[in-house]
Amino acid sequence: MTDRIGPSTSTIPNPSPTTLLHPRREPFKHGLLPMQKLIFTDPLQALTSLKQKLVSSSIQRVDSAALADALQISLDHARLVVDTLASVLHSESDPLVTSRFDDVDSVGADLLDLILFLYIQSYKRLLPRSHKDATAVADVWPSTSAFDGYLSALSPLQLVRCNTRRFMPSQADEEAHQLSYLQKHLANILSLLSEPVEGEGEESLVISMEGFEHLGFLIQFEDKGSDGDFLSQAAPIFANSDPDMPAVPVPASQVLGWLLQNIASSLEHVTEKNPAKENGPPSGSDQDVVKASPSVRSPCFIEGVSKSSYVKQASDLKNSSLKVINCHDSVIYILAPLRYATIYGCSDATIVLGAVGKAVRVEHCERVHVIIAAKRVCIANCRECVFFLGVNHRPLIVGDNHKLQVSKKQSPFAGYVITLEF
Repeated sequence: MTDRIGPSTSTIPNPSPTTLLHPRREPFKHGLLPMQKLIFTDPLQALTSLKQKLVSSSIQRVDSAALADALQISLDHARLVVDTLASVLHSESDPLVTSRFDDVDSVGADLLDLILFLYIQSYKRLLPRSHKDATAVADVWPSTSAFDGYLSALSPLQLVRCNTRRFMPSQADEEAHQLSYLQKHLANILSLLSEPVEGEGEESLVISMEGFEHLGFLIQFEDKGSDGDFLSQAAPIFANSDPDMPAVPVPASQVLGWLLQNIASSLEHVTEKNPAKENGPPSGSDQDVVKASPSVRSPCFIEGVSKSSYVKQASDLKNSSLKVINCHDSVIYILAPLRYATIYGCSDATIVLGAVGKAVRVEHCERVHVIIAAKRVCIANCRECVFFLGVNHRPLIVGDNHKLQVSKKQSPFAGYVITLEF
């Protein structure tokens, strides 16, 4: 294109005091891959160069081969990146989300979505409280997390004997941590979504409405679901655009100022709303704690089930995301369609998950039998576990795992699992 559209000179309305931003949890929870070549010392410079290289090749949707060549990684790892991105995309209408396994490379990933996905690989999860005796833990339990190098605080059996809430970050803690990360990196992120125009200084970069929509991969507005809503419809930046005409691009500096103001308000709201750390039940071993979050954005928790059988059906769950935490000596059936699920810190249990449409992560478990029907599964830092998997994509096994058994039934893959070693 030879003609460039100049930036809009209209001012952005002041945000409503009730306008709150929330991070999308899915990319931060299920989208991180512990691959050293995805961690950039200077992500802005590296990803700007990557973007320019792919754009110069007239690539708008990136397949595994192009990504492998651009990042100098193996074809298998490049395909893993594309598959993982597909599992955490915000738009259900994206062709990568709806494509069949064999068609993923012919469809490819949207370039800007891929750039954002690669950028957040530097994100470090909020860590639980460390164990006082690191040497003792390392002797009996996998030493560090595959995702952040964190030394596990307790084994699952130690967790059941203590107050889990004292060691685990709350949902509000995690949200504040993710908002702070976005606040710190937002200028770089917007720069990657921007296009240059004629001008000087801050006016030389503009963001189109299409580019702004890609921020929906990382953020969403209050009371908006994570999928199906256009981000620009909830923001005043493009609110006055003629629906029959393309929206005029907005200076990136104005978008940055508006978003930073909203993130600051959201951080303040989360801090005020988050109560002091709960002391929790006196003993996790004799409590069955099952909680459904009032927000559609938040997952439902099944926590502390011990020495019992437990069943949850579709009518029992109002959320499409589920966490099974700190459950022991039990049989747990989740007979409901879900989008995302996490199993963490469980031992000597059988857990059945049916119809998980996006991704499942099993982490820090010991002697657990897991029966899963899902699109994707990631297993990290587990011991003596048995997995019966009906999956569309090859399972990913990362971190320090010992004596795992993975069923190969109903698998179309020659190389059934992907293992990342460090």
